[in-house]
Amino acid sequence: MILINVAIALLIAFNFPQSSARQSAFTHQLVAAAIERTQHMVRYDPAYVRIPYPNGDVPADTGVCTDEIIRIYRTVGIDLQKEVHEDMQANFSTYPNQARWRLAHTDTNIDHRRVPNLMVFFSRKGQKLPLSLRAEDYSPGDLVTWDLGGNVPHIGMVIDRKSPQSGHHLIMHNIGAGPKVEDVLFNWRITGHYRYPSP
Repeated sequence: MILINVAIALLIAFNFPQSSARQSAFTHQLVAAAIERTQHMVRYDPAYVRIPYPNGDVPADTGVCTDEIIRIYRTVGIDLQKEVHEDMQANFSTYPNQARWRLAHTDTNIDHRRVPNLMVFFSRKGQKLPLSLRAEDYSPGDLVTWDLGGNVPHIGMVIDRKSPQSGHHLIMHNIGAGPKVEDVLFNWRITGHYRYPSP
C-alpha cells in the first residue's frame, strides 16, 4: 500500500496524466494475461463451433490464434465476441465477406474468430498504427497481424519481454503448437499493427 501511494505521489509530482497511468496499468494487465496464456495446453483446431453469446468460447483446450487474443481480452473484462458482433451488425458492409464464408448476416459463433474481421474492428474501434520494420515501433500490448504466405492471416500480441538475441519484443501467439512466447515479430509480412482500446 505504501508503494502504491508513493507511486501515485510521484505521478502527481511529475504532472503525469491520470489517463496515461490508467493506460499503463491496463497494458500491464493485458500483457500479464497474454503471458499467462502460455500455461495452457491448447490443441490447434480451426473447426466451426457453436458457442454461447455473449462471452462464448470454444472448448478451453482447443483454439486458434484469434482465440488466444479473445481469451486475453476476456481476462481484462473485454468481450471481443460481443464488441465485434455489435460493430459488425451495425456496419456489415464494412467487414470482409470472403466467398468461402458465404455470409448473408453476422454469426456470433465465428465472426470474432476471423483475423480479417479483427483487423477491421481494431482499425475502427482502436488505434491503427503504421506498419514498420523498426522493432522500437512496437510496444507491449500492441496487436500485430501477418500474412503467413498464400493469404493465410495470423495474429499475436507484443509482450514486455525481449529476445536476448535480437533485442525485439517477444510475441505471444498460437500458430499451431498452442500459445507460445517467441521472437517472431519479423518472421512474416506484417499486415496490421493496432492498439485496443485506443489510449
